Amino acid sequence: MIGLISATAAGAVAAQRLASAWPERTRLYEGPVRDAVGRAFGECEQVVCFLATGAVVRLIAPLLADKGTDPGVVCVDEGGRFAVSLVGGHAGGANALAVEVGEVLGAEPVVTTATDAVGVPGLDTLGMPVEGDVAGVSRALLDGEDVELDLEIAWPLPALPPNVRRPAPDASAERGGPAIVVTDRVPAGGRVSGPEETLGTDRAGVREDTLGTDLAAGTEETFGTDRAGVTEETPTAGSPGDAGEPLGAVPHRGAGDARVVLRPSSLVVGVGASRGAPADEVLGLIESALRDAGLSPRSLAELATVDAKADEPGLVEAAARLGVPLVTYSAEELAAVEVPNPSDAPLAAVGTPSVAEAAALVGGGELIVPKRKSERADGRPAMATCAVVRRPARGRLAVVGLGPGARDLLTPRAKAELRRASVLVGLDQYVDQIRDLLRPGTRILESGLGAEEERARTAVAEARRGQAVALIGSGDAGVYAMASPALAEASDDIDVIGVPGVTAALAAAAILGAPLGHDHVSISLSDLHTPWEVIERRVRAAAEADIVVTFYNPRSRGRDWQLPKALAILAGHREPTTPVGVVRNASRPDGSHRLTTLAALDPATVDMMTVVTVGNTATRDIAGRMVTPRGYRWQENPEGAE
Repeated sequence: MIGLISATAAGAVAAQRLASAWPERTRLYEGPVRDAVGRAFGECEQVVCFLATGAVVRLIAPLLADKGTDPGVVCVDEGGRFAVSLVGGHAGGANALAVEVGEVLGAEPVVTTATDAVGVPGLDTLGMPVEGDVAGVSRALLDGEDVELDLEIAWPLPALPPNVRRPAPDASAERGGPAIVVTDRVPAGGRVSGPEETLGTDRAGVREDTLGTDLAAGTEETFGTDRAGVTEETPTAGSPGDAGEPLGAVPHRGAGDARVVLRPSSLVVGVGASRGAPADEVLGLIESALRDAGLSPRSLAELATVDAKADEPGLVEAAARLGVPLVTYSAEELAAVEVPNPSDAPLAAVGTPSVAEAAALVGGGELIVPKRKSERADGRPAMATCAVVRRPARGRLAVVGLGPGARDLLTPRAKAELRRASVLVGLDQYVDQIRDLLRPGTRILESGLGAEEERARTAVAEARRGQAVALIGSGDAGVYAMASPALAEASDDIDVIGVPGVTAALAAAAILGAPLGHDHVSISLSDLHTPWEVIERRVRAAAEADIVVTFYNPRSRGRDWQLPKALAILAGHREPTTPVGVVRNASRPDGSHRLTTLAALDPATVDMMTVVTVGNTATRDIAGRMVTPRGYRWQENPEGAE
């Protein structure tokens, strides 16, 4: 929830604008400002104050407790010109909120966090819990010092600056200097050295945690974290089990070296429980299993069990206290999983010889902790079992539509995915359009026209290596673009995210007026990948159905007869005066458009940068705009309209 606080009439108007834009996210606080700030600070995750920054500093100073738990605070000036991220830029989300507030109010977001200012991702914004000397390593990143990246578990990270490097294969284990370690293991002693040696509390992952917290008592500091946007990976070289390295050890670094540890959501705990098993018993079992294996509870992704236990109160409560989902599978699915320790008891009770191990392994991965039972202080039989699995590697492929070319038609989601990627794959001319949006250190794999198959295969291959990949295309990447060939290459071993974009047809329609007001179809006239016979059949079907048609790839230097042929087919079913819109480079600075008719259109004026929209029998030229009526009754009979 976002608390909104104002002290003047102008501030109240601006606060109401935010409340109207975000009715489910905001709460207006009235009354004396000091009291309102105090209530909002205690009740909300974020606060927007329509006050001077100096006044807000004095008001919130006595309330500040911990940057990992304090709400993010944004200040908006009286004139609504600036949205200033004041407190909690990363952990509290104030930096992102300032941008959002600016978009709604037309204000300039002011973000002074050093990493954001230079385009370097904050270590506490990567979607993983982070422990250790965040400030020290961030300072090293900004100062250009060499920072070592130890990927004990390959994980899709955003682009990191060029001064972040993987260690050489023959590097000594005794390494020094600042480092970023991605691991689900805990160091000897259960602590990560750093200037903030306190028990972690922030579920966005900005504090240190130690193992051994009493989970049975319901403490959540060690376990919960926000895992939004994080995918699964398996360990690479240097993982537990390598020769000469104990399971719970993290590579040694010199004393005083700045180091942070990122905790990926790599662990799945399968759980079985008798009816009425207490949540405390389940939690105590999970805690001991992770502790004995040297695994961090902050890397816990989910609890898994059989469908029959989906509503078991002890399991539901345990998952809630851990801050992870409880995922269930059918007995048939679990019975098909090969496990080392099958049992007759669960087979008789729920129809599968294994619950804990099978539920943990059903998605694949490495069994780290075989099935173990809980121990009860009263000596009675155990009521819970668990097993721990490290998930298999999963890279991330975002297929991103860039829109028709204008920067203001590039969606915020597309921008976010471009900045999240460590590898960008795309056509060279499209890469040039968004190169300035990429983070420093992004690896760019660009190629020319005709290399679509190569780009698709490259993007999928990079994702399979555990990278965070963005594959770009113009318009919407799923419309005559890269999504189709990429997804044909991909399988279920990577995560795929589609990011829609504004298509050329839609951008052209907005320029022309409202030509797509009723049923419409897009047809590519390029016979490079589709036989002309198929294309012609589709054009005839659209003509006979009286559907508005937008032609993509209408004409090129080596392919000049298809458009006249397609227009002739349409002319057999539509009047010569049927409006036709011609838009070249829609939305770009050098764009142009004109409205003509089916009889008057000269195909020689059309090229590959053009889309041609042919109206149906109802389409009209109204005041120089191309309009296809929707067919509303009130438009047909305006006198009878209310």
